[in-house]
Amino acid sequence: MNVIDLHSGIWASLQAQRERLPHALLLVGQRGSGKSALAQAFAKSLLCEQPLNGGHFCGKCLACNWFDQENHPDFRLLQPQAMVEEADAEEGRKRTSQQITIDQVRALGDFFNVGTHRAGLKIIVVNPADAMNRNTANALLKILEEPAPGTLFLMVSNEPLRLLPTIRSRCQAIPVGIPQAAAAEAALAAEGIRQPARWLALAGGSPGLAIELATAQEGGWLDILTQRLAAKGELDPIALAADLEKVIRESKGRLALKSIVEAMQKWLVDLALASNGLPVRYFLLQQATIAELADIISPACLVRAYRLLLTRRREAEQPLNARLFLEGLFMDYRSLLRQ
Repeated sequence: MNVIDLHSGIWASLQAQRERLPHALLLVGQRGSGKSALAQAFAKSLLCEQPLNGGHFCGKCLACNWFDQENHPDFRLLQPQAMVEEADAEEGRKRTSQQITIDQVRALGDFFNVGTHRAGLKIIVVNPADAMNRNTANALLKILEEPAPGTLFLMVSNEPLRLLPTIRSRCQAIPVGIPQAAAAEAALAAEGIRQPARWLALAGGSPGLAIELATAQEGGWLDILTQRLAAKGELDPIALAADLEKVIRESKGRLALKSIVEAMQKWLVDLALASNGLPVRYFLLQQATIAELADIISPACLVRAYRLLLTRRREAEQPLNARLFLEGLFMDYRSLLRQ
């Protein structure tokens, strides 16, 4: 997926700063909007030895080859180990870290102590920056307070308010919005995604998240969920929890509890929209069913249910018994229908 074409305006503004770069840029926007790919493309263009018109990297020089092989001497990517390796969800196996560790930040000391290749820039991409705990963030802050000459930090964040205010204040913010729907749908179709409009709606307009949702549909968990949620008073929370817990187990880490909670949150948002006579935002294929359900649920109950889901979303980040968690989640939803 060509994020440069999808975000041509932001790309042009980044290229306009090539001659007078700040020491840190913070790309912010919703998950899956293309921020990470955009940051890495910008880093590659800055390191390219034969840039093309518009600042595009040539893709042929030695620097581009090094970058593609992930061994450019002047580039570092700080990200959770879980993003590098697929988490092993088998029982008894240790999961990889979901955070950027303090050791990764401390290792930058050796990186800064070595001269740059051909007197170029040193570039560090931190993705996602909000995956740092307080100790890691404080270690990075010390570097940002006294940045080495010729160094550029490209920070990527879905939730910038989770960053230390002192880190945010030392970065120039670059908002990355969602691309135009027509362009995003065309990009998804080019990636071989069927029903691109459906997945783009479920992803809130973020093409990267749309691809993730479409490819994570192994086992048909979303179809299972939406079919049962539409069952009105016939919903069996125990059976639905058992079916989805089985899908989670078989996915070996590709499907997380939080993804199911997020889908439930979007379902309630669509119910709230339908109860006010507005078109749904996320579940386009279930618009008629959601409209019927909205007629039997009071808006006040929807608000209370959504607030409860916010708590459930936080709980889903912790080690839990998946079956019991899902049973409670779907019992809450059945109570909403009965109210």
